[in-house]
Amino acid sequence: MARILLIDDNTTFRGLLRLQLEEAGHQILEAPNGEEGLRRYHEQPVDLILCDLFMPVKEGLETIRELRRKGEERIIAISGGGMPGTYARNSDFLLIAQKLGAARVLSKPFDSEELFEAVREVLEQGAETDSASSSSDHR
Repeated sequence: MARILLIDDNTTFRGLLRLQLEEAGHQILEAPNGEEGLRRYHEQPVDLILCDLFMPVKEGLETIRELRRKGEERIIAISGGGMPGTYARNSDFLLIAQKLGAARVLSKPFDSEELFEAVREVLEQGAETDSASSSSDHR
């Protein structure tokens, strides 16, 4: 299965996602914020990144922007709330994440079926992109 980098500051939520994804056969790397997530990303190749939007140290939108600059396309943005002290909604930030290049977005809370469907879709899109680029390399 896939190696997935899970970036979320909520230890309990991250642990729950880890269990669900490991039971589905995936290998999980974890990071509590975007800065640590980027460090892990550079240490080991991954097939997919799940990134929360609101975290300390380095938030998710900035992390997604950096990952996209490095050519990473297999990103699922996840979020459960808006920015404290603003009128912006969770959906506003998820839309921004999509515009920055997240392949899929999930609004917390989401169920395991939604999670597995998003993971499958993004991995399949990545496989199609990988095979298209490798076939064009052989022309």
